[in-house]
Amino acid sequence: MLEVTGLCKRYLPGPDEPAPTGETAASGGPGHPAGVGHDLATPSAHTAARWLARDLCLRVDAGQTVALLGASGSGKSTLLAMLAGLETPDAGQVRLDGQDITRWPPERRRFALMFQDFALFPHLSVQDNVAFALIEQRMPRAAARQQAVAMLARFGLADRALSRVTQLSGGEQQRVALARALMSGPRLLLLDEPFSALDTDLRLHLRGEFARHIAEAGMGCVLVTHDEAEARAMGQRGYRLVNGQLQLLWG
Repeated sequence: MLEVTGLCKRYLPGPDEPAPTGETAASGGPGHPAGVGHDLATPSAHTAARWLARDLCLRVDAGQTVALLGASGSGKSTLLAMLAGLETPDAGQVRLDGQDITRWPPERRRFALMFQDFALFPHLSVQDNVAFALIEQRMPRAAARQQAVAMLARFGLADRALSRVTQLSGGEQQRVALARALMSGPRLLLLDEPFSALDTDLRLHLRGEFARHIAEAGMGCVLVTHDEAEARAMGQRGYRLVNGQLQLLWG
């Protein structure tokens, strides 16, 4: 189980960026003074900062998918990065099965994070992209490749196993990235718009595939998407991120 409590993160714009106004300003609104979580250097910085996460709390149980909606720039991807250990929160805790992992590096967490840009290795074949994590864990290359091809078959890509990823369409590359995310049996899946490049039929197929795999493996999943229909189809609980705080939509 993943549990996030009191997570705070503020964004400091550059000198040429306009200061935010209203509830996005660092004054924090009623009950949230500017000094919460992170002591910024100067008073002028307080007025320029805005909240990406403000006393944010979240729980993800094993086998559960939590969907996260929000406007562009609202901090959804930053939240995923903090969960993955790629960014450090200004305050708060991230706990996994009761253990504080807030300061753990990404490799120690064993989470799978898939961004919108796929992050595939262009110099490797499709099967070696998918097998990469297993090979890094010192599984014999032949066995890792065999498992990778079996995973690719679930995504309809077994016949592209020996292709370079640069030879694939955008949708095919995204399917390879999804397959790779599942290969190492992560403790948590963090998905940022995972189906955005896929056609409608394939999106519907992969929603079901992912939901089944998460349930079977007992993995928790945080899904960031702009598509509320997709969020409701996959998420047992759904939130909208607004001004650094989560608003419960369902669940």
